[in-house]
Amino acid sequence: MIKSGTKSVLPGFGLSLGFTLLYLSLIVLIPLAGTLARTAALSWPEFWRLVTAPRALASYRLSFGASFAAALVNAVFGFVLAWVLARYRFPGRRLVDALVDLPFALPTSVAGIALTAIYSGKGWIGRFAEPLGLKIAFTPLGVTIALIFTGLPFAVRTVQPVIADLDSDAEQAAASLGATRSQTFARVIAPAVWPAALTGFALAFARAVGEYGSVIFISGNMPMKTEIAPLLIVTKLEQYDYAGATAIAAALLCVSFSLLLLINLLQYWGRRRAGGAS
Repeated sequence: MIKSGTKSVLPGFGLSLGFTLLYLSLIVLIPLAGTLARTAALSWPEFWRLVTAPRALASYRLSFGASFAAALVNAVFGFVLAWVLARYRFPGRRLVDALVDLPFALPTSVAGIALTAIYSGKGWIGRFAEPLGLKIAFTPLGVTIALIFTGLPFAVRTVQPVIADLDSDAEQAAASLGATRSQTFARVIAPAVWPAALTGFALAFARAVGEYGSVIFISGNMPMKTEIAPLLIVTKLEQYDYAGATAIAAALLCVSFSLLLLINLLQYWGRRRAGGAS
């Protein structure tokens, strides 16, 4: 809160808020409103027929199922990685810390090609996995691995600062009072890290739902099997089926928004519970 008489670096509240709303409208709201307006031109039976077609439903199941699984894996192992980076000092720590951000900088198409080369039947890992009956490339498992790769930085970077700010004295005090490691984690660490971990899960999930470049190479793009919803939208656009593309895009937008709203409500509940406990 800026006190009266104190000069702010930025312009006044009115001008700053107006610029913020204009920027968000041009970048986010107007494009999304255009998609919904295009969909509104369809009749309800036609819209329902397009979004509930068997091929569309199969793409939803893969996109949301693989995204949820990838975000869950990243939430668990991202926490472990963030804990190691925040609490320990070891040779090569800076390199590991930099590698976490690699999916941010690496073009998604390059990531998709690299993952396909590694996990295909002749790849470094695929050649050993397939004789064991574990086929990775061109399967939903390969899609999930690609989404784990792209979403890892979100899970790590949201939790890492919180872990770094945790006071280790509270953990030592809990141990001195006879608490076990699991009790210390459940009573001291988890309540403080929970909101940030849920935020990382939400960001990784949202990133995975809209991922395209890294997935199309490793998925094989087989309709009803390994075709993700963003690819189906592009396919319909290439076929000049603009009504079908916008209908599926609108459905994807509504489901994604609903899930993110639910996650935000859980975050709010977690923060209030943590604040009440403190």
